[in-house]
Amino acid sequence: MILLRHGQSAFNVHYAASRHDPGIVDPPLTELGRAQAEAAAEALAGLGLRQVVVSPYTRALQTAQAVAGRLGLAVRLAPLVRECYAFSCDIGRRRSELEQAWPGLDFSPVAEVWWPGERESFASVRARAARFRAEMAATAGHEATLVVSHWAFILAFAGERVENGGWLRVDPTAPVPEVPDPYG
Repeated sequence: MILLRHGQSAFNVHYAASRHDPGIVDPPLTELGRAQAEAAAEALAGLGLRQVVVSPYTRALQTAQAVAGRLGLAVRLAPLVRECYAFSCDIGRRRSELEQAWPGLDFSPVAEVWWPGERESFASVRARAARFRAEMAATAGHEATLVVSHWAFILAFAGERVENGGWLRVDPTAPVPEVPDPYG
């Protein structure tokens, strides 16, 4: 299985410069973020992937679209792989809005409001990652799955920090690494 962090978003640019939440809700990819998504598609082209699992945030959907479009893969929505709810960028768009913006995708696994209403603990993200890890470990063909997700979820799942557009191969049957709380 491969975990891919979405490309650079408008939030990432402003937060990196100031270390303050710029108040951007569900930010899209920047030009660099789109280039990172295209580069990931190129790098992943020969790896035998058969499906893409993606978080419902716009930045993840745009990244998944670049890869899935290039590789001709089916896309499955999974709110379980969303980002830790900690900043304005972690407020999503309602399912009905996403369905209009992405008419070719099946949003049935996504509730109308699918993100939490209050700050999420890293322990909660670890628990989501463990549930998803168990789901993927029990899925035949998990090694041919690409998961497009976010910084904190990937950290909780794999124990590694991944830059925008970066990816890593993981085995969901392997033990979960211990990771200190990056928000604590």
